[in-house]
Amino acid sequence: MIRNSKKLLKNKGPKQQSVTDQNTKSRETLQKDFQQNVNMFRSIYLDCSDVIFRSFRIFGQMDAMIIYIEGLTDTDLLDWNVLSPLMKMEADEAEPPGIDWIKNHLSISDTKKVNLVADCIESISAGRPILLLEGELYALSFGLTKFEKRSIDEPEAEKVIRGPRGGFIESLQVNTSLLRRIIKSPAMKIKTMTIGEYSKTSVSLIYIEGIVSPPLIEEMESRLKRIKIDGVLESEYIEEMIEDNPYSPFPQFLSTERPDVVSASLLEGRAAILTDGTPFALIAPVSFFTMLQAPDDYYDRYIIRTLIRWLRFVFLFAALVFPALYVAITTFHQEMIPDALLISIAAARENVPFPAFVEVLLMELMLEALREAGVRLPNQVGSAVSIVGALVIGQASVQAGLVSAPMVIVVATTGIASFMIPRYMFGYSIRMLRFPLIILASVSGLLGIMLGILAIVIHLSGLRSFGAPYLGPLAPLKTSDLKDVLWRAPMWKMDTRPHFNKETNINRQAPHQEPGPERGGRD
Repeated sequence: MIRNSKKLLKNKGPKQQSVTDQNTKSRETLQKDFQQNVNMFRSIYLDCSDVIFRSFRIFGQMDAMIIYIEGLTDTDLLDWNVLSPLMKMEADEAEPPGIDWIKNHLSISDTKKVNLVADCIESISAGRPILLLEGELYALSFGLTKFEKRSIDEPEAEKVIRGPRGGFIESLQVNTSLLRRIIKSPAMKIKTMTIGEYSKTSVSLIYIEGIVSPPLIEEMESRLKRIKIDGVLESEYIEEMIEDNPYSPFPQFLSTERPDVVSASLLEGRAAILTDGTPFALIAPVSFFTMLQAPDDYYDRYIIRTLIRWLRFVFLFAALVFPALYVAITTFHQEMIPDALLISIAAARENVPFPAFVEVLLMELMLEALREAGVRLPNQVGSAVSIVGALVIGQASVQAGLVSAPMVIVVATTGIASFMIPRYMFGYSIRMLRFPLIILASVSGLLGIMLGILAIVIHLSGLRSFGAPYLGPLAPLKTSDLKDVLWRAPMWKMDTRPHFNKETNINRQAPHQEPGPERGGRD
């Protein structure tokens, strides 16, 4: 065993050395020696069976080679627009053949000259084949990328009754085009950079010039550029690397799959981050109240959506403190319960061997386990297992005398209340904070709940999302922005953008657009 481990350690050296050599080669430039360039790329892509090296001759006299990755390149277009013309064309005696001559005679619009080996590797990895030519210091990179991608469907987690049905997919190019279909102005800027030493993931920072605050873009761009990581597989990697407070349980980015939500945020002066390989976009800055706004709020009648938003606030509070209130009142403050209800609760808990705190903890943990199991199971059975499992376990627990019937009602009401939160990750935060409040309630009753809520409010008051107060516009108070916080004002009243964008273009529409037949001719 010891000898074998020594052999493994000895064999690790050359592999590590080969990686170092490849990193060194990627910083070099192409040479005029054609065979030297070919050998260098073959050594870089050693043991890469999906990388194709296709050698041929141009004009019957010039050596050339196409390098591409199978599955990422459109081979039909490559054969038709590159290989076939180059192998059949004849040189013009008046103009000596070279890389510029070949570039001008190929019917491919997206063609680039590259000189650095790193640029060649990046092109090949992105599905862009490169053409190496004999005696040339440059190679040609062709925009012939083609890979499988899913169709544009409505996001499963962000369905709306009325509104656009399209959602982002895993292709960055498709996602940016979806935004361009909505916002057609050239003022919408897209800055793309590559993050990840090995994954080389394309990440785009998107904003509307003239609306967004320039310091916000400078800060976001600075944070993105300082990320040094092996690979980025999902936008969560980016979120955790650039958020203001990494130890906060509350999300400081809005994560969404909907192009209309991103477009609306851009028009409010926010910025978005799109990551190749994931359909989830990140939006910043955000606030506590942003997390309680759903796309439906702006696609339905404002009176109805205001009522639903008030319901959302009520059930948010219930999802956070309802179990803790039950524990505090039944353990320390029985005088707050009406006599008839107190007798009913006492009768239901007569045969239960556990205190209220243990009851709540057991039922809440079981509820979270059922919810997580429903997420992991296939869609066809996930929801059925969650509902049936909750009913069966709740009924069996009551009949077995492990928990009381009022406790099942409390936990079920709390679970329904948590479903009212439109943003899934924000709902996670509320569900997580529920447990510390239950513990405080079991120790100090209502005083413990008040201390816990006070600690949460203090934390939220100091929290920032790229400099924007998380409790804004309530703290600090901006009365002009309350029209889209505690209620949803009609569209003709939302003539200014949110408070964090006050130093730039604050007006989003013309004033005095209240509809009505008697106001039709008013300026």
